[in-house]
Amino acid sequence: MEEGLKRKRMPAFQKRIFIICPVRHISEEVRKTIEKYVAQKEKEGSEVYWPFRDTDQNDAVGFRICCDNGRAIFRADEVHIWYDKESQGSIFDVGMLFMASIIIGPKKKVVIINRKDVKFTDGKKSFNNVLLALSAKEKINTPK
Repeated sequence: MEEGLKRKRMPAFQKRIFIICPVRHISEEVRKTIEKYVAQKEKEGSEVYWPFRDTDQNDAVGFRICCDNGRAIFRADEVHIWYDKESQGSIFDVGMLFMASIIIGPKKKVVIINRKDVKFTDGKKSFNNVLLALSAKEKINTPK
């Protein structure tokens, strides 16, 4: 190696995590729980995109918010979900995750943060079952 040229150490690889969760109507209790979760993931060395904190919510229509979140979901290595069936934005973001991960690829790791609240509905179609299939935590018939 030439004099003066030293190999630089590259920083350890960081996973990029996108958090799908309620933003507009989030309860203080849920916000604090997710905030702690995000802090833990960042402490572990992951780069976390949390729309509550990282997406500018000043958007009269919501179109730019959808674009910002869609780009961040596409760039993420993993998507972690705090599922709230009342959150329209979360449902939209899960749709973008589905398109990015299942249709376009590559498949992303999906983690359901509040897994105890997302129950399998045996014999019935449900969004819960779609989330469980995305996270591969349940044996659900999914196309190959």
